[in-house]
Amino acid sequence: MIVYDTQLLENQVLIDEAQSLFKAGFISKEQAKEVETQLPELKQQKNILFRIALCLLGIVLYSSICGFASVLGLNLIDSNFTFFIYIYALIGFVGTEFFARQNIKGQGQDDTFIIGGQALLATAVGISSDGNGLLIAIIATIAACLTYLRYVKTISALIFAVSSAAIVIYGLFEMGSIGKLILPFAMMIYALGVYFICKKAIKKNPFSFYRKGLVWIKYFNLILFYVAGNYFVVRELSVVLLGNEIAPNSDITMAWFFYAFTILVPIVFLVNSLKQQNRAMLWIGLATTGFTIFTIRNYHHLLPTEVALTIGGLVLFAVAYFSIKKLKDKTSGITFQPDRFMNTSDFMHTEALLLTSQFGLKPEIAPEASPMEFGGGDFSGGGSGGSF
Repeated sequence: MIVYDTQLLENQVLIDEAQSLFKAGFISKEQAKEVETQLPELKQQKNILFRIALCLLGIVLYSSICGFASVLGLNLIDSNFTFFIYIYALIGFVGTEFFARQNIKGQGQDDTFIIGGQALLATAVGISSDGNGLLIAIIATIAACLTYLRYVKTISALIFAVSSAAIVIYGLFEMGSIGKLILPFAMMIYALGVYFICKKAIKKNPFSFYRKGLVWIKYFNLILFYVAGNYFVVRELSVVLLGNEIAPNSDITMAWFFYAFTILVPIVFLVNSLKQQNRAMLWIGLATTGFTIFTIRNYHHLLPTEVALTIGGLVLFAVAYFSIKKLKDKTSGITFQPDRFMNTSDFMHTEALLLTSQFGLKPEIAPEASPMEFGGGDFSGGGSGGSF
C-alpha cells in the first residue's frame, strides 16, 4: 500500500529526531551530521520558503498539464465539462504517484498535485451529484484515507479529519429536525471518540511515520469537541439550522449546560496540559479560553470593554508573576526553566532590543589601550625597575 520504502520513512523520522536533539543541545552538530550521513532519506525540502516557491511552480506545472488536456479535447469540453474535471483530478493523483516513485516527499510540487487531485475530485463529485454534501464528504474521506496510507501526507490526514466530521454532520441533516437538534451532542461524542481512538492508535501503531498524521487528527477533534458544545456556536446554529427566533430575555434550550461546557472545557484542557506537560493541548486550552471570554462578552456586557480589558490584564499579570515566583527554582515537572527543545535565543535578542530602545542602553565599549606602559621603569619614570 505504501509507495515509499518504509525504511526510508523510518530513517526520516530518526533524522528529524536527531535534528531536534541537536537543536536542544543534547548532541553535537557532528553527531547529527553523522546520523544524516549514515541513514539514506527521501528527497525533501526543509526550507519553508523554497518549499512554497516549489509549490507555486507545481501549481504552474499542474495548470499547464490540465490546460494541455483541455486543448486536446477542445471539441468535447463544452458538453463533457464534468468529465474533464475528473480527468484533472486524475492528473493530480498520477502526478503524486510520479513524484513518489522518484522518492520525493514534501518538496512542494508533490504537495500541489495531491491537494489539487483531492480538491478537484470533490468538486467533480459535487457537480455530478448536484451538490450532495453527504456523498461529497464520503468520497473525500475515502480519497484522503487512501492517499494518507499510500503517500503519508499530513495534509491528507487533515482532509480526512474534516471530511469524516462532515459525514456525521450531513448524515444528521438527512434525519431532519431531530438530527439538527441532537447535532451538538452527536458531534461531541464523535469528536471525543475519535480523539481517544487516535490516542490509542498512536501508542500501538508499529509505523512511526504515521504518527504525525494521527496526532493532527487527534488535536483537530479536541478542538471540534469544544466547538460542538460552545454556547455561541450552538446558539447561532440553532437560529440558522432550526430557524429559532430567540426573543429578548429568552434563551436556547439547555443554555445552562452549554454555558457550563463553554467555561469548564478550557479549564480541563489547561489542567490536563500541565499534568501531561503537553504543549499542544496547552495552546488549545489558551485558544479556547480566549473564545470562551469572547462568547460570554458577546451576550453579557457586565463591564465596559476598557474596564474588562484592564482587569483581565491585571489578573493575567498577577497569575504570571506568582507562577514565575513559584516555579522559577523547580527543575522537574512543571517548571519555568527554559525548554531545551525550543530555541529561546530569538526571545533573548528581543529582550535586549527592547531594553536598548526603552532605556537608551548601549553596548559597553572597551577603552583604548594607553600607549604608555607602566610597571618596569622603561619610560617616564613609571615604576621602580633598574632601567631608564
